[in-house]
Amino acid sequence: MKAADKIIQNNNAGKFICIGLDPDINKIPKHLLSYPSPITAFNKSIIEETSEYAAAYKLNFAFYESLGSRGFDIIEETLSFIPNHILTIGDAKRGDIENTSKMYAKSVFEHFNFDSVTVNPYMGKDSIDPFLQYFDKLVFFLTLTSNPGSADIEKLILKSGRFLFQEVITKINHWNQFNNCGLVFGATQNLELQDNINLFNGMPVLLPGIGEQGGNIDEIFSIFNNAGRKNFIINISRGIIYKDDSVNYSKAARNEILLLNRRIGKII
Repeated sequence: MKAADKIIQNNNAGKFICIGLDPDINKIPKHLLSYPSPITAFNKSIIEETSEYAAAYKLNFAFYESLGSRGFDIIEETLSFIPNHILTIGDAKRGDIENTSKMYAKSVFEHFNFDSVTVNPYMGKDSIDPFLQYFDKLVFFLTLTSNPGSADIEKLILKSGRFLFQEVITKINHWNQFNNCGLVFGATQNLELQDNINLFNGMPVLLPGIGEQGGNIDEIFSIFNNAGRKNFIINISRGIIYKDDSVNYSKAARNEILLLNRRIGKII
């Protein structure tokens, strides 16, 4: 199954939540610290309790790379726990000269076998071409991100009068020859989402920023519903995986995604 098809299949089943597996050794429940691999145990338990209800899992590479070589082992171990019908996202935000990007693409798609990856498009098409050659995979491009600093560059106004992020979306539409492009659009940018959703065409959308960053899930669904489209996933990390820091942490994560899915069921 193509990566993009996994999103549609799960959306049709009422599943829109992507769980961000961003484990911090200082935040996971203390009883796990006695385990041989605390982070692996944490991720495994979260996945076991939530996989029935999740549309995707996103692994932010920073939380694993900070652990050194062991972190890469944990990525592989974590991926082995995720059922095949659920989209996996390597949140690595790659982007470099073509020769280097070939190795980044090989790493995330061949070595780790992620379904999708996040990339930074600001070095131009040759820097992301190697990712697009994996036709069955999915490449999520940073367009308008959820952080406050997004206004520093992404909202610069060009001579044409358009925002820079709008030009980026137009470029990505041109690059989407193999229907394997997607967009990262911040869930904190509701006005811009509403004004630009028609530029997305059929591309899938990954929306970070719900919860801790201030995004509102009801508003996001309202915008997509009014546009008459699905094909999107909403990432929530801390709001699910750190819902509880006791021995019941994974059950608390399960309860939280169940509540979210019930809430979504009343909206769609």
